Amino acid sequence: MAEVKKDKVAIPVIIILSVLVPLIVLVLMNLPERYNFLGVQVGAFPLFHAILNGLTAILLMLGFFYIRSGNMIKHRNVMISAFGLSAIFLISYVISKISNDPVPFGGEGFLRPIYFFILISHIALSAIIVPLVLFTMYRGLTKEYAKHKKIARWTFPIWLYVAITGVLVYLFMIPYY
Repeated sequence: MAEVKKDKVAIPVIIILSVLVPLIVLVLMNLPERYNFLGVQVGAFPLFHAILNGLTAILLMLGFFYIRSGNMIKHRNVMISAFGLSAIFLISYVISKISNDPVPFGGEGFLRPIYFFILISHIALSAIIVPLVLFTMYRGLTKEYAKHKKIARWTFPIWLYVAITGVLVYLFMIPYY
């Protein structure tokens, strides 16, 4: 009965956040004017985001290793850390979209379609990963391990892909910052 009560609050909150987060990012990316209230240079945010994404990818792989080796406590701790880094990333990303105009990709030739494939898949899966991570974290933290395991099978590879492609997008864009 307690699970049902928790779900009545948690699930609507997860759904609302899952809709709001991508919408807020979309709106901020299309602002007519930027407000660089922190005074941060355009290249600083992408480097910080790449570091956060790289560290998140490492933590995700560690979490996978720990759960496979049966160490649930270490698994839980690194996954909570990965979630924390992703939350910091999201806050920083929103601030960067408020602060700086988007930087266009200037690459040509065979790199251009590769970059755009990575970018488009990264963006699309970034929107999908929000509810997956929130539901996976919720089911793990409420010790609903069967449900957690079921959704984590989808969440893990998508979250890892988003983290790794976030770093790749940064590497492609370095010359243009």
